[in-house]
Amino acid sequence: MDPKPLEFEVIARDGEARAGNIHTRRGVIETPVFMPVGTAGTVKGMRFEELEADDLDARIILGNTYHLWLRPGIETIKACGGLHKFTGWERAMLTDSGGFQVWSLGALRKITEEGTEFRSHLDGASCFLSPEISMEVQGALGAEIAMAFDECAPGEASREETRRSMELTLRWAKRSKDAFEKTAGEPPAGNAERSGRQALFGIVQGASHFDLRRESLERTVEIGFDGYAIGGLSVGEKKPVMFEVIEEIAPRMPSCQPRYLMGVGTPEDLIEAVARGVDMFDCVLPTRNGRTGQAFTSAGKLNIKNARYAVDQRPLDEACRCAV
Repeated sequence: MDPKPLEFEVIARDGEARAGNIHTRRGVIETPVFMPVGTAGTVKGMRFEELEADDLDARIILGNTYHLWLRPGIETIKACGGLHKFTGWERAMLTDSGGFQVWSLGALRKITEEGTEFRSHLDGASCFLSPEISMEVQGALGAEIAMAFDECAPGEASREETRRSMELTLRWAKRSKDAFEKTAGEPPAGNAERSGRQALFGIVQGASHFDLRRESLERTVEIGFDGYAIGGLSVGEKKPVMFEVIEEIAPRMPSCQPRYLMGVGTPEDLIEAVARGVDMFDCVLPTRNGRTGQAFTSAGKLNIKNARYAVDQRPLDEACRCAV
């Protein structure tokens, strides 16, 4: 029998909050974990040596299926032996499905039962992404964790709109699982030193409708995945609503598998979601805000571009002894 793609153990609890370890073919990931986003295979503004250093010690980063598929293209990455060898990152990776990026294109995309037609943001070329294509692409990328292809309803979507979106996501989840089992799993050619197949996570949708969220979770678990994610939050709904959804859904997710909250990453959000039972997070916020001159400090956000800081000699955060 093939070994499991990952093993998850809870080692401590405090209310709904929990600490644990995810064992992957590329090492152990301590949870709760924030996963830096490497859209095109690298985390913008950061060298891998910095991510691996003791003060950050990132055990896992993200790659973006949509962006990598369009550029440099899967054939190029395949020829290099997968995303790890292409980038030089030796630790674990997670790849998203591309669904959220396509959804965010708005008027540039058309969603059908088969998948999503859209225009490339690079050159306007017509493209098509489906559960099967997403699984094929993620299999070629070779990350330790792949995500099912989903459709995201806006945060304040009507019940009818949310129901349609949720049902489509569930049908796509089943197609993703079927395609994954046929085409994905083993490391890409040229990367065989890492034994064991990929893991596949399902995604719970349902916007802010509690009953639809519960139904989505139940039916996604019935399909069967290696871990489960809460998608479709931080997409326009009010912050208290987001926390209410997390509090309703996270404790109901399988306790023996990782729980992943997608696309959420302010310091306050992380603390609130951990307290509600979430194990994994990702967000572009730290590097994006850093590149635009904003820092998160113990006294709140600070914009270093403000004129009053032009000759200010104080550290960014006088209560922190970190390198900055």
